[in-house]
Amino acid sequence: MKLNIAVLPGDGIGPEIVEQALKVTSAACKKFGHELSYKEALVGAVAIDAVGNPYPEETHALCMESGAVLFGAIGAPKYDNDPSAKIRPEQGLLAMRKRLGLYANIRPVTTFPSLVHQSPLRADLVEGADFICIRELTGGLYFGRPQGRSEDGTTAYDTCVYTTEEIERIVRLAYRFAMMRRKKLTVVDKANILSTSRLWRQVSQRIEKEFPEVTTDYMFVDNAAMQLIQNPKRFDVLVTENMFGDILTDEASVITGSLGMLPSASIGVHTSVFEPIHGSYPQAAGKNIANPLATILSAALMFEYAFNLHAEGKAIRDAVDASLAEKIVTEDIAEKGKAYKTSEVGEWIVKRIG
Repeated sequence: MKLNIAVLPGDGIGPEIVEQALKVTSAACKKFGHELSYKEALVGAVAIDAVGNPYPEETHALCMESGAVLFGAIGAPKYDNDPSAKIRPEQGLLAMRKRLGLYANIRPVTTFPSLVHQSPLRADLVEGADFICIRELTGGLYFGRPQGRSEDGTTAYDTCVYTTEEIERIVRLAYRFAMMRRKKLTVVDKANILSTSRLWRQVSQRIEKEFPEVTTDYMFVDNAAMQLIQNPKRFDVLVTENMFGDILTDEASVITGSLGMLPSASIGVHTSVFEPIHGSYPQAAGKNIANPLATILSAALMFEYAFNLHAEGKAIRDAVDASLAEKIVTEDIAEKGKAYKTSEVGEWIVKRIG
């Protein structure tokens, strides 16, 4: 099989971690007899600096003609620290999501036995935690209009908008995932306060009747945030709107012991995008110390979700599990033993895949 992918390293540590994920992808292709073809393109701050656009037309064209997108990270301090900047790296990410029709972000949260003791939660709370967060990605406050500031700059406003169609497609997708897992779905909203959340709950309750095999519960977002800490093992599949999902999935990521461990897949109408959930970590850029495992695990999701190649995804995950067991890890999760460089971790996993 020929795998044709677009590679968008982005900013900060993006190029370093994507380089390792590409090495691992190449190793898996070699092992299973696939042909890998890829091209790189600009996105984020590096794209602004080069062409003045955080998501250039050339980048979009490459994404559209590819079978999958492997993406690093977006963000740079010179833009983060300038609230008045008219063009920002994050606008490139939002544009990519909108133009590729990436309406669903899938974030698996799985604990690793060798890292349980590094979780900020007690081991008995996190051992065996295994759930998926499904976040709606193209609606809500991040895309609603009007959005902006008053002419005198003293008032700012954002608009949260959702349509029945947007809610239906993400909730049905969540039910399909629940059917493949433990048949339990939690719909997270703020229906006691927000009109958009009341529409979410109304639509979800209607769709619930189509999936009688699945146990469905409804939870306000503040309670969900608390339950993720108190009892993460109670969850199987969570589905929620854009901003709530953004916050809850970052909260859930620390359950595993490191933000650098969790992959994600953004799927939708056109080409799917696979990326780590962490940011660009500019303080570590160029130092060869960033944890590449979330990006490598995103490559495993790419094999499975974009190309329906499950053995290849499993081979990558098994190699990552082995690296953790052997403590071939970067400084963020190394303990008293040696901390390995980003490239050393990637090379070890490549050899493990064989």
